[in-house]
Amino acid sequence: MDTATRLPRSKVTATPCSCENAGAGAGASVQSNGNTVASVQKMKKAKTSIQSKIKKIKLLLLDVDGVMTDGRIILDNQGNELKAFHVRDGHGIKLAQRAGIMVGIITGRKSEVVNVRARELGIQEVHQGALDKITVYETLIGKYGLKDDEVAYMGDDIVDIGIFDRAGVAATVADSDPAVKPHVDLVMKAAGGRGAVREFINLILKNRDKLRAP
Repeated sequence: MDTATRLPRSKVTATPCSCENAGAGAGASVQSNGNTVASVQKMKKAKTSIQSKIKKIKLLLLDVDGVMTDGRIILDNQGNELKAFHVRDGHGIKLAQRAGIMVGIITGRKSEVVNVRARELGIQEVHQGALDKITVYETLIGKYGLKDDEVAYMGDDIVDIGIFDRAGVAATVADSDPAVKPHVDLVMKAAGGRGAVREFINLILKNRDKLRAP
């Protein structure tokens, strides 16, 4: 898992290190009191913990604005809302589905273009206008008989914190609101609408031994 930064939250048993800076983190932990070995063990424990969580995932839920898109809202002269989606994110969603992971959308805004994109990708659980996202989340896990630790969620703003604190694996994009980062397990290197969804899915599939060409 070398593409994202792991962050501590209440459900993680050890303080994770930045994946891309693992060497620097280990070096910084060298102290005269001989705690180096303990620090390395903590990092390994954190890595094992997140890999174990990922292997349980059966449902991946995604926010739209700022996650599947770059967060900008483009309006034409008729007031129609336009959004740009990254093709690799779409391919990643199809890979997840082929690996047996259900994918759903929970977004606070309403836009027909989201329905169009969801149909293209075969996403059936599309919940727009979700002002209370946690209620939608609870409805979905109840509908499919899932536990919290079988759900992964990717969001980018404070309205996502309720689900972050429940989902088994919580992830956010590189350019998310700083306030959400203490609530997630993983921060992607990629920004919203720039391949962050694909990066997260690659991590999930890699740790489930499902990352293969279609």
